[in-house]
Amino acid sequence: MSFHSMWAELLPVGRSSASGGYRRFAWTGADADCRAWFRQQAEARGLTHEVDRNGNQWAWLGDPAAGNAVVTGSHLDSVPDGGAFDGPLGVVSAFAALDELRARGARFTRPLGIVNFGDEEGARFGLACVGSRLTAGALTAEDARRLTDADGITLPEAMEAAGYDPDAIGPDPERLARIGAFVELHVEQGRALDLSGDRIGIASAIWPHGRWRFDFRGEANHAGTTRLADRRDPMPSYAETVLAARREAELAGAVATFGKIAVEPNGVNAIPSLVRGWLDSRAADQASLDTVVTGIEKAAREYAAAHGVDLDVVRESFTPVVEFDHALRDEVARILGHDTELSVPVLGTGAGHDAGILSGRVPTAMLFVRNPTGVSHSPAESATEDDCVAGVTALADVLEGLART
Repeated sequence: MSFHSMWAELLPVGRSSASGGYRRFAWTGADADCRAWFRQQAEARGLTHEVDRNGNQWAWLGDPAAGNAVVTGSHLDSVPDGGAFDGPLGVVSAFAALDELRARGARFTRPLGIVNFGDEEGARFGLACVGSRLTAGALTAEDARRLTDADGITLPEAMEAAGYDPDAIGPDPERLARIGAFVELHVEQGRALDLSGDRIGIASAIWPHGRWRFDFRGEANHAGTTRLADRRDPMPSYAETVLAARREAELAGAVATFGKIAVEPNGVNAIPSLVRGWLDSRAADQASLDTVVTGIEKAAREYAAAHGVDLDVVRESFTPVVEFDHALRDEVARILGHDTELSVPVLGTGAGHDAGILSGRVPTAMLFVRNPTGVSHSPAESATEDDCVAGVTALADVLEGLART
């Protein structure tokens, strides 16, 4: 099956007719459809299909127990109303690359694996890369079991409802020991390749990044009868904090985003008692990120005090800077540059990935495919057919070069 036919088959799954974006959230019907698609692709190629204790899917060519396997893949879930390419491009390209290698008659001395990591985006339970974090031991089973969605459904309850055993979740060192190298192909989430005119790039590092929850607590009251002077309204403090985040990020050359908000009691004619906002901040280095987040929190506390509002700030997740394995990165660059005129720039990125989570346990690398809009986590996310095919070829070259050594 060609890249184009696989892409067309997966494209409608979880797509919203209203927004044109995707709602493929962990352990939902759309997620189940994506998982069924992955299994079908694996079985159609005669690959061994497995689901590990954390719900990640694996497809193997060769005996994974032999170890030192070369693994590729990404994820199939999405952010709310996200684009088609973030995650699925890496999975579809993995199967297409294997098809290309078979067409070449390639022979390997190492096992090959394709993976679909579960709940990478964290759209349902609020924590990114749950599947890979659990596998790598970066998230404990106890903490995972405490994760809940907006309806109060816990992660174990959601897994069980989807037909999986939540009692088994946790670190999986035996599975990680199988992997000799992990290479993730991903659409670029920015315009560096578009601006340079290159189709393919190699990742150098992932910026340190995290999520912080800001809880502004005031007093609910009537919007029409309460004097402005008598209000303990948390909304102005939150709004001023959003603007402070933009200022702090600009000063540090970083990024900071309040992209999610919850309001109680959430009535048009009611002063809120609680405004809860989630901050996502990322920077090229740890010192810059610390400066941004500290500045935002300081401003938020000053605004809250001025409005008679209480404030709690909770760090919900954090990932330090990830430097991808230099030896593997250099080998990938050598493979792609050998006997070709392909220009392969090395890029940093502010986006987190499963490859970043695994990097502390196994050698990892990433390939980027050009995104002409530079837009991601939106239906406007895109990549041309020619660039996608170039990505498949590049991934095939890398897998062949690594799996024969």
